[in-house]
Amino acid sequence: MTTGLKVPSNYLQLINAFPPRPISNEAELLATQKQINLVIDRPNLTTDDRDYLKVLGMLVYEYESQHEVFPSLKGVDFLKSMIEDMGLTPKDLVPILGDETIVMDILNDRVTLTPTQVQRLAVFFRVSPGVIVVG
Repeated sequence: MTTGLKVPSNYLQLINAFPPRPISNEAELLATQKQINLVIDRPNLTTDDRDYLKVLGMLVYEYESQHEVFPSLKGVDFLKSMIEDMGLTPKDLVPILGDETIVMDILNDRVTLTPTQVQRLAVFFRVSPGVIVVG
C-alpha cells in the first residue's frame, strides 16, 4: 500500500501561494515568470524552493515550446549571436581560431571554417558542431 510522499510544509506553502497549473496564455506565462523571479530572488534557496522552481520551469518550457517560435541559427549567424549573447568580442575567439584576421574573415563569411575550428568552437560554446556548420 502506498502512503504517499512526505511533502515538506515549505513546499506546500509555495504551492498554496501560487499553485502550479498548465499555462494557457501570455498573462498566465507572465504571472508564472513573476513567481519564478520572486522565489529566485530569495537568499539561500532551499530544496523545496528548487523543486518548486523546477515545476514552474517545466510549465514555462512546455508553454514556450508550443507557442514561441525560436529562430534556428546556424553557421556564421549562430557565431555572431553567441558572441553578442555572451558579451564577447571577436578577439575572444582568437585563442580558439588562431588570429584576429581569421576570426574576422570567418565572421564576415569570407572563409569557411575547418573541421578543427568547428570542433573547437563547439567545445567553447558547449554546443553540437552541427549548429556551427552550414550545409
